[in-house]
Amino acid sequence: MNDDQLIQRICDTALLRGEFTLRSGRKSNYYLDKYLFETQPDILQSLGRKFAEHVDDNVDRLAGAELGGIPLVTATAIATGKPTVLIRNQKKDYGTAKQLEGKLEQGDRILIVEDVATTGGQVLEAAKVLEAAGAKIVKIVAVIDREEGARENIEAAGYAFASLFTKASLGINE
Repeated sequence: MNDDQLIQRICDTALLRGEFTLRSGRKSNYYLDKYLFETQPDILQSLGRKFAEHVDDNVDRLAGAELGGIPLVTATAIATGKPTVLIRNQKKDYGTAKQLEGKLEQGDRILIVEDVATTGGQVLEAAKVLEAAGAKIVKIVAVIDREEGARENIEAAGYAFASLFTKASLGINE
């Protein structure tokens, strides 16, 4: 699938119009329902390949936060052969009681995949969890940047940021 076809598939599958409250608390007249596009095999496969373009020898592992980042990081791992780390929103209080699943070595260089970035709050929390465990964040890459401050907030926190698509490249007007 080329970029134009992928954009069309994402919009046809996941672009909703109406009144929505975002994680940031802001109101919006559109919503990109990541679960609608992340549950389509053809879209996931194409996104995995697009994320793979951001992975080089500087990256030891890939990471994704629950819930939306898990299928994306899995698709990217399949496309790259790189191992993954899964980040829970909260440390579990049973079994191994871990917040990170998968193997993480001190000093591992991580590329974090994100679904839809609005302010960047969730992915910044995930980055802090990884760093507290001894990882170094190489880059954060989102499927879609809503162009509402995520890039600025992520870069202000000291991380490199990229997105596969933006609100503008998807042709979304509020």
